[in-house]
Amino acid sequence: MNPTLFEIGAAIIMVAVSIALLVWFLRYLAAASGRRMMHMLTRAGVDPEVAKHGDTEAIIQDVRSRCLKCRSEDLCDRWLAGKVEGDNNFCPNAQIFRLLTGTTGRIAP
Repeated sequence: MNPTLFEIGAAIIMVAVSIALLVWFLRYLAAASGRRMMHMLTRAGVDPEVAKHGDTEAIIQDVRSRCLKCRSEDLCDRWLAGKVEGDNNFCPNAQIFRLLTGTTGRIAP
């Protein structure tokens, strides 16, 4: 076998494995974000079933997008676990959650 063909084959396999790992990692991040979002909905007092209703589908899509882009994941996880006191003003979706619950006050931990 020609060493060049072997090297090309090995490089193709390494690229394929790298792409597969990247796709897996991105799916993992999206799943973790989705779990965090549903937990935050519950903790904020919003019925998680609201995410399945057609009239709020666009709102939930916006919420999901903000969760995926959030840079406060660690703080969010700690707040959701009850390890951080205070409200959830760090959350980019806090105002939307308040509107969905019909309250204007702060959300207690």
